[in-house]
Amino acid sequence: MPPVKHALLSASSASRWLVCTAAPRFEEGLPESTSEYAEEGRLAHAIGELKVTKKCTPMSTRTYNTRLNKLKKDPLYTPEMDKTTDLYLEHITEQVMAYDTAPTVAVEVQVDFSDYVPEGFGTCDCCIIGGDLLSIVDYKHGKGVPVSAVGNPQMRLYALGALHRYAPVFGDTIKRVRMTIDQPRLDSYTTDEITVEELRAWGESIKPIAQKAFSGPGEFVPGDHCRFCRGKAQCRARANINTALEDFKDCVPAGSIPADALVPQEHSHTGALTGEEIHPLLSDEEIGALLYRGKFLVQWYTDLENYATEALKQGKAIPGWKLVEGRSNRTFTDQEEAIKAVIAAGYDEAMVYERKPKTLTQLEELMGKADFKEKIGSFVYKPPGKPTLAPASDKREAYSPAATDFAGVGDRKSVV
Repeated sequence: MPPVKHALLSASSASRWLVCTAAPRFEEGLPESTSEYAEEGRLAHAIGELKVTKKCTPMSTRTYNTRLNKLKKDPLYTPEMDKTTDLYLEHITEQVMAYDTAPTVAVEVQVDFSDYVPEGFGTCDCCIIGGDLLSIVDYKHGKGVPVSAVGNPQMRLYALGALHRYAPVFGDTIKRVRMTIDQPRLDSYTTDEITVEELRAWGESIKPIAQKAFSGPGEFVPGDHCRFCRGKAQCRARANINTALEDFKDCVPAGSIPADALVPQEHSHTGALTGEEIHPLLSDEEIGALLYRGKFLVQWYTDLENYATEALKQGKAIPGWKLVEGRSNRTFTDQEEAIKAVIAAGYDEAMVYERKPKTLTQLEELMGKADFKEKIGSFVYKPPGKPTLAPASDKREAYSPAATDFAGVGDRKSVV
């Protein structure tokens, strides 16, 4: 399992402190918290570590089974963890087999990157070294957001730490670094490769930023990186950004448009607050800008709700708010005995039980991907997805109404 102690400037939070240099010292004064998702991740990491260790180092089957069974007794264990860590092991094995000669493989490697980041250290899930190539692999059990390895500062700091650790053994033979993030639950597997020279140049470039973040107080810069900040709900800088009306000065002031002004869209209207001539309806450009801004407002409000809920659970007072009992659904105290009682009351068993086939995903899990594709792959069809709003930076192709109109024309292609 990963160590309990964390560096102030940890590799996993680098995407935050490299932008918001005030974050490390700001979070330092806030209580650490965990979640069931985080604990599940730690358990899955431990299972993955055990499997890779068994594959790459001497370990008896008895020792392996004993350790694995102990991990499986954890209340948070699910069979899915076995499947995702098997995929992780498969990907590690593929990387190992790609080397011309048997490489050195190490798991849960403690690395020190303090040459670039004050008191910087962390833990690599897996390091593979052979020839002139160092490979760093990071397993992520979460399925919330795909994380790309391309330009990823966490992976680069791990790589710098690994170079420092293994320099006495391999010297200058390592010329390239490959960094991979494996997220089996999202079917996401991304890789980035750079030269050692490029990696060290990047390390030198972040030194001033790291020193500023370490020394404090730094600068608050709210953004996407706030997602995992412990102070995201209480951060005044984030609140100021999300409540600043100046950013909306080109939009229609609240209450400045009478109801009848919304009918003739071609007419303009004078804002009561600004005295400027404005159109009664927002332009497409204004809507595009507000959609982008609204995404952050929604996330911020959700963070406020979560903070207030936890605070009230702990007995704190949030003026104007309280906790109430939410809706719940009825459930049997003992479903098996309840069904027996229904049948005993004279109802036919066929009326009590519902017979239905397993879902596509369940059948694939039952048969395995290869057998599923061979036996029934020709029956599988994936229709076009429902149009979904996304920022222009999204990597997916833009939706085409014309293409969709012809999506059903011709033979349907099976998708497995």
